[in-house]
Amino acid sequence: MLRKEKPFDFLEYLALGENGSPHPPGERIPPLQVLSEEKGVSISVLREQLRVARALGLVEVRPRTGIKRLPYSFAPAVQESLFYAIARDRKRFDKFADLRKQLERSYWHTAVASLENEDIQLLEQYVDQAQEKLNGNPIQLPYAEHKDFHMQIFRHLDNPFVTGILEAYWEAYDEVGLSRYEDLDYLVKVWEHHLKIVEAIKAGDAESSFKILNEHFELINQRPA
Repeated sequence: MLRKEKPFDFLEYLALGENGSPHPPGERIPPLQVLSEEKGVSISVLREQLRVARALGLVEVRPRTGIKRLPYSFAPAVQESLFYAIARDRKRFDKFADLRKQLERSYWHTAVASLENEDIQLLEQYVDQAQEKLNGNPIQLPYAEHKDFHMQIFRHLDNPFVTGILEAYWEAYDEVGLSRYEDLDYLVKVWEHHLKIVEAIKAGDAESSFKILNEHFELINQRPA
């Protein structure tokens, strides 16, 4: 009995390439017309699979450069599912936010130990920029600095699934409107905690920075409705 040939899978092709040799990030993928002729798959099927690959952040498609494979990131897949969940029930963001807190706690000491002097300088820069915005006239909300501050701490963490979840959290944070939260007293306290975290990290006191992180998370729980 003849063995049925496995249908062409575009995602598997992206992962393994030809003969099991992965396409490196940045490498161009042949046009759909070429793949269609080579693999014996209709262009309509390839377009549908390409749409999935783009939604997962695996490739980018541009008119002149064509299809290009991107470095792997877990964030786009999480974000797509998360935004759907939040649209169905806003309270699901709170559950995801709790997951984010537990991840930061679990990986905090590993992440802090990996920070270099340049990272600490950037953290100080984000604090300065945020405080300038909050003290300015007119006042500006430091959402970008808030996101960059936390993500910088986990920058060197060698776990794309953890960092992907954290990245998706900040996108959802903006989606639900928290990036436009305007309680000035609360925001001032938030950045006071961030400043203390940087000072503890700079002093080489990871345990104190962890304690302040938890105080920061408790402050979030007390945020006025």
